[in-house]
Amino acid sequence: KALERNDAGEHFPVYGICLGFELMSIIISQNRDILERFDAEDNASTLQFVDNVNIDGTLFQRFPPELLKKLSTDCLVMQKHKYGITPANFQGNPALSSFFEILTTCIDENSKTYVSTVKAKRYPITGFQWHPEKNAFEWGSSAIPHSEDAIQVTQHAASYLVSEARKSLNRPPSKKVLSNLIYNYKPTYCGYAGRGYDEVYIFTQPRSRF
Repeated sequence: KALERNDAGEHFPVYGICLGFELMSIIISQNRDILERFDAEDNASTLQFVDNVNIDGTLFQRFPPELLKKLSTDCLVMQKHKYGITPANFQGNPALSSFFEILTTCIDENSKTYVSTVKAKRYPITGFQWHPEKNAFEWGSSAIPHSEDAIQVTQHAASYLVSEARKSLNRPPSKKVLSNLIYNYKPTYCGYAGRGYDEVYIFTQPRSRF
């Protein structure tokens, strides 16, 4: 549907993070077996930009030059996944390689390289096989980087998504959307467990729909 809307002239951005990245890879590649096992379930890592990559028009365009350098040298991004795709297999799939451009790669705990950030060539679609959202939150895990630089990574990634969303003219009627806002629900604090999510939303009844 996102591709159809973009093809029809509507700016419809998509962020695919972790499982979202994996799902997009399966859909675009049309191969349910495209994913491979990796050991990157609970560690912070660097991001290695591919040679001669052009970051214009990508989320990294908003990053200050010094922070871009630190992404390649400091462990500023959180990894929490079992699956991914090697650059060779990614480029070897015509559907994936023609649809996405690889921006960065990462190395897992077994020194195996996987694709970590991609941007669609013709659509406002970005895929992450890392967690840009966790650095400013989720204090229960010591593996998540919470340095000032790490939090800036989260902020810039979020700002890019918001800037892309602002280009969309998709506006549901305000009264219809009110009952679906997250403000209608209270989060439950789970930080005492010392792992997992600090807050979760528990839905005991079916949510209202548009």
